[in-house]
Amino acid sequence: MTPNLDTANDDGIITFNGRQYMPDAKGKLTPLDMLKPQHRLEDQTVRKIMKFALDLNAQIRRFRDHTMVDLGTFDALLEEEYGARIGGAKGNRTYQTIDGLMRVQVQVADLIDFGPELQVAKKLVDECLNEWSADSRPEIQTLVSDAFDTDKEGKINRSKIFMLLRQSIEDDRWKRAMDAIRDAMRVTGSKEYVRFYLRDQPDAGWQAVTIDLARA
Repeated sequence: MTPNLDTANDDGIITFNGRQYMPDAKGKLTPLDMLKPQHRLEDQTVRKIMKFALDLNAQIRRFRDHTMVDLGTFDALLEEEYGARIGGAKGNRTYQTIDGLMRVQVQVADLIDFGPELQVAKKLVDECLNEWSADSRPEIQTLVSDAFDTDKEGKINRSKIFMLLRQSIEDDRWKRAMDAIRDAMRVTGSKEYVRFYLRDQPDAGWQAVTIDLARA
């Protein structure tokens, strides 16, 4: 949902029958002269910060859109000239200035979800842990518990699932469980990330110009 900049710009004060009030989180109106000074100051401070934050967020979104249009236009010109698009099969691209001091990278990350095979994997992993019991390492037990635990939105911890795949365990059931996890993976989409780099000399290391476009 797009942030409401107008809300951040106002002072939150409501005038009713000639008297000023401020609503609380439940909508209850409190007369302005009954609010504690520190609460008013906190409210004013947050509103001031949020105004700048939302202005900056809007600038970043505009910058992201202009960046993708500029790069897309350049890609289209290359494709028209040479009959091929820049980048690999996944769409990752790197653009660089002639002097080698500036670089823009576009990285495409797959959005991954898991199918019903994941439940088969969990059953096999649980069998392993139950049989290993005291012989299993505590960190493996914790990793398994965290990996298959769901968050408030019912999503599993994907990074912990991937950590399970990196464990070198020779038990046949564990191997079958890891195969089931791989079979459960579904690519549901992708997201583009744009990153920017600078350096002083062509032989120097790249320094990232940090802009969090992913959340704009």
